[in-house]
Amino acid sequence: MPLYEHIFIARQDISPAQVEGLTETLAKIVTDNGGKIEKSEYWGLRNLQYKIKKNRKGHYSLFNIEAPGEAIYELERQEKINDDVLRALTVRVDELNEEPSPVLSRRDRSDRDKGDRRDRGDRGDRR
Repeated sequence: MPLYEHIFIARQDISPAQVEGLTETLAKIVTDNGGKIEKSEYWGLRNLQYKIKKNRKGHYSLFNIEAPGEAIYELERQEKINDDVLRALTVRVDELNEEPSPVLSRRDRSDRDKGDRRDRGDRGDRR
């Protein structure tokens, strides 16, 4: 079966719990149409590069999917109907990456870097 990476952006004014429910609903669409979700990641509330439907931020989520084309077509159709989904992108890939996505890896690394700066005591101590 073909492999896909699918990212969708949900509106900023819904809660993370509602995003989780939306994610489960979209995953069920894929599984009901003969596919399976290999990996699902929630990237959090992030700034958008430009306003989309009067939103400056959005909840980002990623799916790694193994499914027939009909399942992807139905997933995208349902997202177009749903008012909570601002944008979606599906890309067919040769293989799925099992590791955490670079977005999550970079966030973890930046959190560590901030901690290192505080631990060194470099702030304003120079004379």
